[in-house]
Amino acid sequence: MVKKIKKLLNKIFSQRSLILLAIFLVMTVILITRIFQLQIVHGEDYAENFTVATTKERNLKSTRGNIYDVNGRLLAYNELSNSVTLEDNGTYATTREKQLSLNGEIYRLVKLIEANGDSITDDFHIILDESGNFAFDVDEGITRNRFRADVYGHQKIEQLKADEANATADQIMDYLSSSERFALFNADRPYTEAELVSHGLPAELTKDEQLKIVIVRYQLSLTGYQKYMQVTIATNVSAETVAAVKENADSLQGVDIAEDSIRVYNDAEALAPIIGYTGRPSSEELETLQEQRDDYTSASIIGKTGIEQFMETTLQGTDGSEEVTVDNLGKVLAIHEDSRVEPLQGNDVYLTIDSELQVACYQILEQRLAGILVSNIQKVKTVEEATVDPNDADAIPIPIYDVYNALIENSVIDIEHFTESDATALEQQVYQKFLEKQQQVFNWISGELTGDQPSAYKDLSGEMKEYMDYIVDDMLTQDTGILDSSAIDTADAVYKAWTRDESISLKEYLSYAASQNWIDISKLSADSAYLNSDEVYQALTYYISSYLAEDTWFSKLLYKYMLLQDRLYPEEVCQLLYDQNILTKDDEAYSSFQAGTLSPADLILQKIQSLEIKPKQLALDPCSGSIVVTEPDTGEVRALVTYPGYDNNRLANQMDTGYYNQLYNDLSTPFYNKATQQLTAPGSTFKPVMAAAALNEGIVDNSTIINCNGLFGEGLVDKGDQIHCWYAPGHGDLNIIGGIQNSCNVFFCTIAYRLGLNGANEFVQKDALSKIQTYAQMFNLDQKTNLQIPESTPHISDELAIPSAIGQGTHSYTTSQLARYALTIRNNGVSYDLNLLDKVTDSSGNLLEEFSPQISKQTQLSQVVWDDIHEGMRGVIQISSEFADFPVELYGKTGTAQESKTRPNHALFIGYSHYGEEEDIAFAIRIAYGYSSTNAKMVAKDMLQYYYNLEDETEVLTGTSAQEGISNTVTD
Repeated sequence: MVKKIKKLLNKIFSQRSLILLAIFLVMTVILITRIFQLQIVHGEDYAENFTVATTKERNLKSTRGNIYDVNGRLLAYNELSNSVTLEDNGTYATTREKQLSLNGEIYRLVKLIEANGDSITDDFHIILDESGNFAFDVDEGITRNRFRADVYGHQKIEQLKADEANATADQIMDYLSSSERFALFNADRPYTEAELVSHGLPAELTKDEQLKIVIVRYQLSLTGYQKYMQVTIATNVSAETVAAVKENADSLQGVDIAEDSIRVYNDAEALAPIIGYTGRPSSEELETLQEQRDDYTSASIIGKTGIEQFMETTLQGTDGSEEVTVDNLGKVLAIHEDSRVEPLQGNDVYLTIDSELQVACYQILEQRLAGILVSNIQKVKTVEEATVDPNDADAIPIPIYDVYNALIENSVIDIEHFTESDATALEQQVYQKFLEKQQQVFNWISGELTGDQPSAYKDLSGEMKEYMDYIVDDMLTQDTGILDSSAIDTADAVYKAWTRDESISLKEYLSYAASQNWIDISKLSADSAYLNSDEVYQALTYYISSYLAEDTWFSKLLYKYMLLQDRLYPEEVCQLLYDQNILTKDDEAYSSFQAGTLSPADLILQKIQSLEIKPKQLALDPCSGSIVVTEPDTGEVRALVTYPGYDNNRLANQMDTGYYNQLYNDLSTPFYNKATQQLTAPGSTFKPVMAAAALNEGIVDNSTIINCNGLFGEGLVDKGDQIHCWYAPGHGDLNIIGGIQNSCNVFFCTIAYRLGLNGANEFVQKDALSKIQTYAQMFNLDQKTNLQIPESTPHISDELAIPSAIGQGTHSYTTSQLARYALTIRNNGVSYDLNLLDKVTDSSGNLLEEFSPQISKQTQLSQVVWDDIHEGMRGVIQISSEFADFPVELYGKTGTAQESKTRPNHALFIGYSHYGEEEDIAFAIRIAYGYSSTNAKMVAKDMLQYYYNLEDETEVLTGTSAQEGISNTVTD
């Protein structure tokens, strides 16, 4: 029996399958036992203390390098701060649950942040406009299309489909809010009330709430391929926000407070156009940067403009990293110290700019602009009421009613606040007047669009013509593109009847446009394919009415006529400045105004004089100017000033979108660099080029005399080519030095005429132009200066040789290019690239790179030519009363450039100077629409007095308008 049992066991255990079965049974018993212990015996304890530990690598942010001026003054640096971060580290049963959870959490988080006075970071290009509608914050163009490409997931703009490339702000918001993207709304399976409540979402989101959730979700989507990548959603938050986030940490999954830094800029307004600001990269920027360094991500902070952008990879630090253990809520449980890689700060950049000179020049420009305004404001309603010829560009007045209107038109007075709950009694009263005016105008427009007897354009009043122009040119063509300018046949008789003859009504023009398919009907109706021309016109008239009712710019036009028609009084405009805290009531002026002893006009003039109302706020002519000061032996730029500037502190870090939108719509165009991007004619500053041409071509020598009788061209050219000298009686006999010194038009027009004479003694326009262009190129006026910030391309005149000789024609140059031109004259033809960069060091101050002067052109002319030009330019100073007894050895040339008969002339002055042991400088100054070059000379005098310490600083930088020496008289 025993043998049988042994035999059976041997048989059983000799089979491998049975052995494995036995092992499996044993393991099963052990597993069941363990499960029983975990779930039954200790289940409650484990449930209460449940955590899932995950090890992940987190980023340690580096800081950007600092930016200094040439003297080591700090211009841009980093300041420690706290940021709110969010990462999508949750697990969700369904996509629907994920969308609701994320949107609900972001909704609550945004409310928490805003409740403590902070706001979310916003690098999105859609905002709420003044009417509360979704709108782009950038013009149609590359930036907007790059944004569209990013939204629709395309690497390149060219990949956009037709509907994507034309997507409006509303369409993009609908797309991002749909179930296809972030599912704020679910059209196919609407969220139930219970779902919304359980995820902390309201039954209906406002547009503001919708936008803010989309902004955060969009930032999260950019890092969607990296689940544990933190996204910064609010920077530089208060201690209250930090505490609130930490208190609610258990219910805010993936939310954390991170130690961060913010970018801070000193002397922001004067230096912002040079320094620029930082922000998050677009897809295109990121792709470009990743080609240079592979550690850039969509969460990186990069330079967006200016030196911040140009020196991006130099300033950008290198992030560190460390491994951490986190629980299921994203809370850090442990830091693995041995894994830590320290971040490295970026390198420091030193500029050639003297920041004190830069700030002083900015203030000098502002003071002088205010002085020109005060000198030209007249207490009249319109130009026609003034006592001067409105076509006389050197004496066009500024009616005081233009100033009142400017305060509204340029949003100094906020008309949107008139409807707010805290609006003052006056604001409410003015708004009621506006509603009455609006209804009246809308009734009239409706009659013109739908009535049986609309008026021909030429029969309308000036006010009504302005409304019609706004509807056609601004609203339908420029703003909405509904009237497709590319589809219009400009040779069409009806088009000419509207634009040239003005013999038809708006109704006739738009009806015809609809019949000719000049109307982009896709923007009017979803059923556009099925509309006939009558239905298109009906849809168009409805659209116009609806659009104008919400259009802030059209509302501002109505306020203009309310002023002119005495429905809105100057006293009310002034009081609104106090109601909205633009002006302070704590001064004597307010008491006098209230008592009636100070008129509204005198109050406004007084506030412009004190710079409580600044030229940039009014955006009237003139409201802008530029100064470029260079070190002529190197091309280093000591000051590059454009007025107005802006505060880049409000654009870096957590962008102030309201401020950005304000700047974007500001009529004084602060984003447009007047020193490097604004192109105008150079006026008489061009005459030294003509002197060089005359001397080098043998047209004249030092003994040649040309007589100026006040008019060039009698008996030589057609009457249309005849040009008056600025000095009507004529200068009499002049040699080349006297021609420059007196800036004689007749002298230099004669030079141009002689340059164009052929062998038969006949004037050939193209030959004269060719010579002018050749010599302008010798002075480097055909090339950019190679500055490290954007600069417009110059243009040497290619039309009208004789006016071109005195700086008119089609010449156009930036102030920076004129500054290099002055430098080139001073250096007898040696022309340097202009340079803003001095050196680069590491964060410890060790020199890494030094920038050396670069000669861009060297023109060889005889020393006689240069000596005559220098002597003539020295003579300009010696006969100028503004520089009487001036101790500086100064050489200069004035310019007054006329480019419009309805706006003042541009004022220009170029020069170079020497004074004792101080550094020589070469410079150019321009005041756009500044009336006369005398005003630019006064800016130069102020600048030189400051630079060479000729006057006490407080005498030059007074903080009030500077009217001494202001003149409208043309002297060149």
